[in-house]
Amino acid sequence: MNDKKNFLSCEKRIVFELLMLAAGMMGAYTFNLRGGVFCNAQTANFVMMAAKLGQRDWSGGLYFLIPVSAYFMGSVISEILPKPIKKKTFFRWDTWLIAFETAVIIGVGFIPLSVTDQVVQVIINFICSMQYNTFRQAESIPMATTFCTNHLRQIGIWTVKTVKHRNRESFERLRSHVMMIAVFFLGGLTETVACELVSEKAIWLAVVPLGINLMILIYADLVKEKELMEKVPSGH
Repeated sequence: MNDKKNFLSCEKRIVFELLMLAAGMMGAYTFNLRGGVFCNAQTANFVMMAAKLGQRDWSGGLYFLIPVSAYFMGSVISEILPKPIKKKTFFRWDTWLIAFETAVIIGVGFIPLSVTDQVVQVIINFICSMQYNTFRQAESIPMATTFCTNHLRQIGIWTVKTVKHRNRESFERLRSHVMMIAVFFLGGLTETVACELVSEKAIWLAVVPLGINLMILIYADLVKEKELMEKVPSGH
């Protein structure tokens, strides 16, 4: 395994775990209160669009172009902005993104349940896409921070390799992916309870892990890694 001192703060596992915790909360929030859908990824939207069009429900099928387009634009914007942002400000794009995401989540909590669910769904689609595209590798390990499918696959792979090779690197990889699913599950569980207690404002629970990450990244940009602003995170 690489020396952890070589990694930027935005690549540290704790940052990715906190992002995954927030993603579990966002997924549970949209599922429990905003239309019974999971907005962190797009596979379901493509399946639903195909099903609706197959049933000749043209308007229902074409609607899914909206959340898909929001996710697409999130990836495009998060691909374009990092370099100009880094050159013109004291902070990395990663830091600005977490600040933006935190502000959006706070705003979503003020949107009453009487507003059509699709508004919140599209907003969550957009910020999840930017998060997924921005945070790619945790200490050289490819990671998804908004859904679990790849982590489950990696757990299978690294379970076999850990049993076969019995080395520390295999075990660390296995542990990393198990932890990502565990914190996602924890986020979904706690958010579901919060939804029952405080309704639409339950999304503010996600501000906690995002806020911790924001403090970590601001400190890194202004103090700890001030001289490393030109260093590009792994995977970019």
